Amino acid sequence: MTMMPSPVPWLDTVLVVWFALTALSVAYVAWDAFTRNPELKVMKWGWLLVTLYGGPIMAAAYVLSCQEQATERHEDFIRPLWKQAFGSAIHCMAGDATGVIAAAAVTMALGLPMWQDVIAEYVFGFAFGLLIFQALFMRDMAGGSYARALRMSFIPEWLSMNAVMAGMIPTMVVLMSRDMAAMHASSLRFWGVMSVATLVGFAVAYPINLWLVGVRLKHGMGTVRALGHGGHEVAAEPRSATPMPGMEHGTMQGMNDMATGSRATRPQIIAMTVLTLVMLSAGIIVATLFGSWAM
Repeated sequence: MTMMPSPVPWLDTVLVVWFALTALSVAYVAWDAFTRNPELKVMKWGWLLVTLYGGPIMAAAYVLSCQEQATERHEDFIRPLWKQAFGSAIHCMAGDATGVIAAAAVTMALGLPMWQDVIAEYVFGFAFGLLIFQALFMRDMAGGSYARALRMSFIPEWLSMNAVMAGMIPTMVVLMSRDMAAMHASSLRFWGVMSVATLVGFAVAYPINLWLVGVRLKHGMGTVRALGHGGHEVAAEPRSATPMPGMEHGTMQGMNDMATGSRATRPQIIAMTVLTLVMLSAGIIVATLFGSWAM
């Protein structure tokens, strides 16, 4: 692939500053999540990964929506639906974005055209998010059954993935079409594009996750004090009076409610499926109009 002069020569300096701030953000989130915050372990890793991709913006989101406060228990602080949806979207992005970025690094090293890159990114991102971050890491919430966790996770993860890629695809295609240096994983600009794409993907996917958590098709954030380390045990402490969405019982039964007691009707799930596919199609159209698939 022929390298072309960068259209924005000062961008590398901006990226160096951004990634320096990202390193500090990751260090802070890792310290706080693993030493002070009683959130579930899968969410600790989720926040760490999305902060790696989203830098100080995601670190700020962690402080605002998940960090335990000195004056309020974690169980109470994370109860609002908007914070639960943040946790759901973070969990989704940690798996999906990791798969997308890994696939992009490999396919671009192989010199595949952009349209093949995007297909591989969608497939690998969805597979990694579903098979690892959802079904594997959350199998305790399905009674220890990986197969049941996979069945519970498939539709919600697919809907969320469509929304993630509705934001990531046009961001990646348009930005890389304007700067060929961003097509190489050895370039700061590649990682800069991936950071922007992750943030856009999160913003687009958040409303979908808000709905999914609200109708109990996905879990939100939790705490080991209420749910145990695996997300399914009875809390050691007395529970707060007001339950969190999808966790009314503070036990495995609360998680089962998301699979068997969802408030979403079949027509609503179909309608949301159509909506996310329309969003994904719109993202592809934007990428086609303002980017190039032949790179």
